[in-house]
Amino acid sequence: MTERKPPGVSFGTWVDRQIAAAESRGDFEDLPGAGKPLPPPTGRDAATDWAIRRAREGDLDVAAFLPPSLALPREIQDLPGKLAKVQSERKVREIVEDLNDRIRKAHALPQEGPVLRARPLDVDETVASWRAGRGES
Repeated sequence: MTERKPPGVSFGTWVDRQIAAAESRGDFEDLPGAGKPLPPPTGRDAATDWAIRRAREGDLDVAAFLPPSLALPREIQDLPGKLAKVQSERKVREIVEDLNDRIRKAHALPQEGPVLRARPLDVDETVASWRAGRGES
């Protein structure tokens, strides 16, 4: 069983540590298919074919395969970097409100994976942080 993420450690760091530990134990050595190209899409399994196509195109989003309880906290963690690239307050509000809607919907659904602890963000507080990051008041 996988250990729980320690408080104060980012998901990326935590995952990287687990991968490094597995590599040092040799868990990734002699895996079937290692070093071979991805198989061609078969047309029989749409989900697998989709993942193969996305992996080949290089734009496979790992979060698409995670349960909401893992994907949403990671999205919250990455939000400041994403918002730093946004030029308008209206767009920042749209992004945060969309994320909040997805958090609320995830809480309303049966939980898969670990418990979802993410809560909707305060839109005005997030906009204020975005402004502060841009040197605005």
